[in-house]
Amino acid sequence: MTSLWVIVPAYNEEQGITATLEALAAQHDPNFTLVIVDNDSTDATPKMVRAFADAHPAMRIEVITEQRKGTGAAADTGMRHAIAAGAQRLARTDADCLPAPDWTTRIHAAFDSGLRLVSGQLVPRTDEDVRWIDRQIIRAALEIASTFGKFRPGNQDPRYLGPYVMTPGCNMAITAELYEAAGGFPRTAIEELHEDRALVNAVRMLTTDYGLRRDVRVYGSNRRVRAWGVRRTLEWYADHRYKPEQVDIR
Repeated sequence: MTSLWVIVPAYNEEQGITATLEALAAQHDPNFTLVIVDNDSTDATPKMVRAFADAHPAMRIEVITEQRKGTGAAADTGMRHAIAAGAQRLARTDADCLPAPDWTTRIHAAFDSGLRLVSGQLVPRTDEDVRWIDRQIIRAALEIASTFGKFRPGNQDPRYLGPYVMTPGCNMAITAELYEAAGGFPRTAIEELHEDRALVNAVRMLTTDYGLRRDVRVYGSNRRVRAWGVRRTLEWYADHRYKPEQVDIR
């Protein structure tokens, strides 16, 4: 089978990364290598990952380090590490997310259908003490943002070969050859740039073999909603119109 590597950037995630690891351990198709990229954590994140790996010897788990701050930098390091090791298919989620049990299965099906970049469906988690109504607002906002993104001036360029498709960094997959051809994730911090948007726009200049697959599901964290409230969270994701002093919410 074509080699799939799953990349997870992580920074100070000792409180929640075990749930992410358990979700990945529960995949119906376990034939993948998992790379946790420790983004210079100051807590026990790497220790906990290694302990989990020791307790799950059937899983192929690697822990590497990226000292440069940023989800873009850490994710890119993990992607290029996997490619150097022979990966042909790459997937990414984040260390506060829970991939559905059929996540890797659905990713392979999307690739087999001809896609080279797979955008998955992001669904709010229900286990973080966030009100139902707030979760529904965020879910609706994601749909609106996906539609608005097609008309957003920053996503318009005559060089683009196809329409914009919102591709969350915590639920996406890409072939190794396309990742390299597109230049990969910008090696930036989350405060500087939405690295997932930059990558999909680079892909749009190369191919139309990309698309949304709603059956590729990841349950994403609402902890920013819990910390900042709905309005400020939406302002943060809308080009960082809200700029808090503390971005790394735990």
